Amino acid sequence: MAPLKSLEKEYPLIDSIFQSFCASHAIFSVEDFLLHDIDALIALADNHCASQTLKQGINQLLSIIDARHPPLLNGLQLLEDAQQNKHVLSTGCERIDALLGGGLREGQLTELVGSSSSGKTQACLLTASTVAKHKSSVIYLDTGNSFSPHRIARFVGQSSASDNQAAHKLKEVLDRIICYSVFDIYQMFDVLHQLKTNLRSEIVKSNQHVRLLIVDSISSLVTPILGGSGPQGHALMISAGFLLKKLGHEHNIAVLVTNHVVGGEDGVSKPALGESWKSVPHVRLLFSQDCGSNVCNISMLKHPSMVLTLNRERRPRGEPGRYS
Repeated sequence: MAPLKSLEKEYPLIDSIFQSFCASHAIFSVEDFLLHDIDALIALADNHCASQTLKQGINQLLSIIDARHPPLLNGLQLLEDAQQNKHVLSTGCERIDALLGGGLREGQLTELVGSSSSGKTQACLLTASTVAKHKSSVIYLDTGNSFSPHRIARFVGQSSASDNQAAHKLKEVLDRIICYSVFDIYQMFDVLHQLKTNLRSEIVKSNQHVRLLIVDSISSLVTPILGGSGPQGHALMISAGFLLKKLGHEHNIAVLVTNHVVGGEDGVSKPALGESWKSVPHVRLLFSQDCGSNVCNISMLKHPSMVLTLNRERRPRGEPGRYS
């Protein structure tokens, strides 16, 4: 839980006087506050010379806790939230959008799985440029120096700076794609926690609403911590997945991550990161490349709407799509 001092800048009522009052009763963090008898604390505040301010601080802290832990929602409320707040974002590729039922859905984590050079990064860059063109912000976590402004320029339709209007459009698009170079999972946690703070504080400008979060690739961050027999690596992996999904759901952001493949039974490739990660993505697409061709084959491995359809019609696991 956060120390009370870390809240001072954002919440003026949690000032040095309030912190000193809490410290005198062994309350130094939000967790300490929750463990304390709130009624008894209010009674102690009544006897203080700054009683009114202290009680306002107690109410402020309770409001902060309530805001960060929203009440449970019933099925109807969840349906209304999905219909009203969880919109679909185009990837920029009609065939991928058709495979996904319109595109990436806000509040969901979509995973692109495939070997090197199968088209995963290309799809990420195309999606980022498409969302940015529609005046929304994109957070792009680049784990392998694969982010390419030149490819963004090609997607936007600007290959040189000779056309002033096109150059201005490209500048606007690139300005909305906020790219972070992230080379280990701890750096990713730092970036995501800062993003969470900014979103809650409404630091992100209203005209630059974040609607897409990309991690290319999640497996390059997670794989190094999975070695050894200890459980810490798997715990960090699941925490990362939980945080990505929580950000997506609470702030109506579509989350897009990439993952590589490893050899499976009978030499058939399968998604990396194992069974523990398998349940994290809401949607999973498998990318593969035809030998000696620029055509990318895409199969649906997992989608929230697939289960009943598969059970009813007993169709193969994935419906392939193709794009070049």
